[in-house]
Amino acid sequence: MANSTRSERGFVPFFRRYTKTWIHAVATAGLTAFGTLTFVNRAFAIVAVGIYVLPPVVLYLRGANPDPSPNSNAAPESERFSDDDERDIASGNENAADDSAESEEDGDDSPVPTWTSVETPTEGTLFDTAVAGDAAYAVGEDGIFLRSEGKSDEWDVELEDGPNTSGADLRGVDATADGDAVWVAGDGGALGRFDSTENRHTDRSAPADITDNWTALAVAGTADDETVLLANGSGQVLRGRYRNGEIAWETPFKPGSGSSISAATMADTSVGYLCDTNDGVFETDDGGETFRRVGIDDVNGTLTDVAATGDACYVTTDDGVCYRGGDDPWTPTRLDEGVGIRAVSANEGSVAACGETGAVYERTDGGWDRTVTPASGALRGISVGASRRVAVGEDGTVVQRTDGAE
Repeated sequence: MANSTRSERGFVPFFRRYTKTWIHAVATAGLTAFGTLTFVNRAFAIVAVGIYVLPPVVLYLRGANPDPSPNSNAAPESERFSDDDERDIASGNENAADDSAESEEDGDDSPVPTWTSVETPTEGTLFDTAVAGDAAYAVGEDGIFLRSEGKSDEWDVELEDGPNTSGADLRGVDATADGDAVWVAGDGGALGRFDSTENRHTDRSAPADITDNWTALAVAGTADDETVLLANGSGQVLRGRYRNGEIAWETPFKPGSGSSISAATMADTSVGYLCDTNDGVFETDDGGETFRRVGIDDVNGTLTDVAATGDACYVTTDDGVCYRGGDDPWTPTRLDEGVGIRAVSANEGSVAACGETGAVYERTDGGWDRTVTPASGALRGISVGASRRVAVGEDGTVVQRTDGAE
């Protein structure tokens, strides 16, 4: 059993977790203490190195999963945080989540979701992903645009160097509600539309003659009745309407102070949200024609992504917190300690987020589960579909879950 655990997780993600434990802190202190004694006798150098190196090696060989808490020797691979924990964490009682995770796992016999790693035809970073119907898409460095059909482990290159062959990085991908049209956007004004029914690409780069780097993209509606929202690092938002093979762009505007827009999402054809790097969350109820500020006050980190369902909005930060709301009050939940959450996605009642350590955080039935995935580095984008969930990140990493997804 221990050998299986080690092969599934790997030493690198194990060591990242170990460095946050009290054992590592003690070992580091020992390394420093005995290291200072080397001027007396060089043999103390061997003692110092042994004190630092042996604990993680022994724990790893035993298949232990290090827990940052000094009161336990191992933490479960999947941890749960209930809705009741959210207000406890908001008031400073962050240990409530750990207590809840321990008690709920004792009585929960449901299978742990399985996230598997798949090979991709790129080693560049993938920044975003979208699940649409039976297909999944991913975009990343040098204009790469990947596609996978029907829960398959195979990912094929649709575009190798972007919609305008410039090789500019693609930062965002989103699809219409029916999945028949997929939009990609990125640096240098790169923008393209993919017709999944005809396997045809159209270059729409430099919309409204704007060649700025697009930092956010959101799409609503069905194919040939599409609303497209684009945002850039200057806090500018551009709205377009696609009809009969043509797209009409409106005058760009700034809903906030001009801070960079981190992310955009459309819950449906009317309701959508933006978030920026100045703690601003902006809501639209008219399909992106106008926005109003709805939060968030007293944020410690920087807002990184936003997702929404019909009745709630979720915003993540680079200091490990996810806010749930849409209007006052916003309720924070700490998903991880000192770990940046890079992306969040929502589909009806299911929400999932991912972050810098390669873990995935899934919210179902009013709670959050933290699951260690095979990803060896940071995950940058995530998408929750009806029967498939995909997360992407550094070195062309794609991890996906198809069992039990709703």
